[in-house]
Amino acid sequence: MKPGTITHTIAVMLSSISSLFAHGLPSKAESPKVKESKKSNRSSDDRLFDVGSIAFPPGQLFGTSPKPGERYPWKKSIVTTVFWIGEKPSENNPVPNRTSSWDKQWTKNYGGVDDPNPTNRSNYIPAKFTPRQNPFYCALPYNDKAREGHRPEAPRVVPWFKDAYQGPAVSTCKDRWVAIRKGNRTVYAQWEDAGPFRTDHWQYVFGNDRPKPNLNKGAGLDVSPAVRDYLGMNDTDVTDWRFVDFSEVPRGPWSTHGENNTFVINDRTKGVELAEELKPGGGRIVR
Repeated sequence: MKPGTITHTIAVMLSSISSLFAHGLPSKAESPKVKESKKSNRSSDDRLFDVGSIAFPPGQLFGTSPKPGERYPWKKSIVTTVFWIGEKPSENNPVPNRTSSWDKQWTKNYGGVDDPNPTNRSNYIPAKFTPRQNPFYCALPYNDKAREGHRPEAPRVVPWFKDAYQGPAVSTCKDRWVAIRKGNRTVYAQWEDAGPFRTDHWQYVFGNDRPKPNLNKGAGLDVSPAVRDYLGMNDTDVTDWRFVDFSEVPRGPWSTHGENNTFVINDRTKGVELAEELKPGGGRIVR
């Protein structure tokens, strides 16, 4: 075969392969606007997000398979910063934490400011009051709620959306349990806010992306003072984290406080059931 013929043949083959790949790629949907997050330094271009037209099954969405007994894989080496309920605005945190993405009365419902000063804390809680919500909390840069209902991608990208759905007004992400580890210590916290910096980065929270660059060294996780103290963290540190089902969460200091705490809710329900069984004249029901 002549050299010119070989060159022509290769060009045709490459053109065919390129057309096949182009045909297989999903088209991007028009990008709806996103409300700016706490600790936000995003440009106007960053406030738009792309939602692909393809639905990702859990295996593909999370990439490599988790270890046996673990439904969700670890997100490793994530820059982690400390935030707290009632935090005042600062240069790197322009939005105060009196409210959260899911609670307009966050500080009030917690019982006060979750003072991070170690001298004003005892046994992982503020010394001045007993919190009415779990002091072990965190924030991740995604909010499944829209102004009305849920964000369009939420039913496809939130793995537990169908099981957790309680109507258009209720977040399926709020109160979700997260395992966070540093070194040989692992703590468990509930997801209570969206941030740092973004509320739309589902590709990182539920997928394989890394956190986006931001003012806090690319932080992708905010944790409470209680989490900081349990792990022995610096105010800016590096941790691993993953979602966990409640059945995977052991008892610990994270299981004792909070009306939103699954442990507290379950213990209260068991107490009511036991009281019903022991009512005078009723006798105790043997199960």
